[in-house]
Amino acid sequence: MARESVLASGAWAAAHIDEPGTVFLETGNSDSDYRKGHVPGAVWIGWDEFQDGLRLGLVDAAAFEELLSAKGIANDDTVVVYSANLNLLAAPVFWYFRLYGHREVKLLDGGREKWQRDGHPLTAEETVRPATGYRAGPPDTSIRATRDDVLAAIGSANLIDVRTPDEYAGRVFAPGFAGEAFAPGNSPHDVAQRAGHVPGAVNLEWEGALDPDGTFKSTEALERVYGRLDPARGSITYCWVGARSAHSWFVLSELLGRPDVRNYDGSWGEYGSLIGVPVERGD
Repeated sequence: MARESVLASGAWAAAHIDEPGTVFLETGNSDSDYRKGHVPGAVWIGWDEFQDGLRLGLVDAAAFEELLSAKGIANDDTVVVYSANLNLLAAPVFWYFRLYGHREVKLLDGGREKWQRDGHPLTAEETVRPATGYRAGPPDTSIRATRDDVLAAIGSANLIDVRTPDEYAGRVFAPGFAGEAFAPGNSPHDVAQRAGHVPGAVNLEWEGALDPDGTFKSTEALERVYGRLDPARGSITYCWVGARSAHSWFVLSELLGRPDVRNYDGSWGEYGSLIGVPVERGD
């Protein structure tokens, strides 16, 4: 897949502001930065708005439709998603759109930080778009892995743990926390009963796909990063809550065009609390 079909450069984005049929979407944990200034015309949808707090995980199709309709996003719009922190939360939102069948969606390369560093315009004016009648497609199960898929993939597919080496090895239970204790945060996703990794998983941190300015590395450089993975085996990415792993899924599936790449959005928050499943520790 051509990079330009899934990545929007700053120059491309600046040229398409206010263009009919193009919608910019900023996401994140808090709208505080959005309220101070955002890409002109961008709507805000918090990452938590995509989450079902009762069932845990992504909202169902009906709630997805309701959310996008209220924000004025139509099925035929080209949606350009971005966030702070190197697009960490924009990547899973991209994946959500793909999961529900929205084909015209891009990431703003470099995210919010690069847009600001490059001196592109910002506005503090909240964007309100006319409501639409968005319709989600059936979930694309070819890009989503379940816990059963992960268990079946042990020893037969590329299992890619994109967390830090300490998380992977089980030296810390969650970033910044030593030993075995509940992880911090307000989301139930942040809780797991034990540390470690899925047996046979390789540790390839998600940030390894990025250049120092936060943009994605060239195709040739990405091939070197992920060259140890056999594309014929299929791949499942996972992290703690499915966000970092969605970023790596984007690289493998959308930028490198690898076949059979799935994101395990349950990730370690789910797997680490399952009873009886195999777990490894150590580098």
